Amino acid sequence: MAVTLSPAALARVQRYLAETPGAIGLRFGASKTGCSGWQHKADLATDERAGDSIFEQEGVRIYVDAISLPMVDGTEIDLVKQRLGDQFVFRNPNVADECGCGESFTTTVHAA
Repeated sequence: MAVTLSPAALARVQRYLAETPGAIGLRFGASKTGCSGWQHKADLATDERAGDSIFEQEGVRIYVDAISLPMVDGTEIDLVKQRLGDQFVFRNPNVADECGCGESFTTTVHAA
């Protein structure tokens, strides 16, 4: 499987990369947090790290660390319009449950 970007998310990340000197791609993964255990995290990557899996889409490299990969593999990152702006949304097939506020999730891959 892979981590992919919707056309809208791809365009936004391409713009962020063009505007940010030293950025080499998108770093995506999960970190322990919240009441359900895990939270998606995304930021611009400035380096490649040992153990990273790298997915490339139309020139954008997506770096995922080895611990996060089983939890986020197959995720589509989308950009959706909200009332006053845009927001990244993560369509992750590994999510088994989410907390009430939607900030954190559990997976069938790893228990929190």
